[in-house]
Amino acid sequence: MNEQQSSYVVCIDNSTYPESLELKKIYRRLPDASAEVDGFIRVIDESGEAYLFPSRLFVHIQVPEAVEKVFAAA
Repeated sequence: MNEQQSSYVVCIDNSTYPESLELKKIYRRLPDASAEVDGFIRVIDESGEAYLFPSRLFVHIQVPEAVEKVFAAA
């Protein structure tokens, strides 16, 4: 993944952040190399803001280009 691009992840565990994350939901992941070194990723959560969460709560997914365009426009 290009460091300037976002990607997408699916939440597989929201037990420690039930207000911020929805189980099985796709979230936009933003690049944050310094956070990733410490085992965190930055995602846009239910508040619409970008926050850090433990990476173990997510699985990275690839979405088709058409889907990515729809997500980017939202």
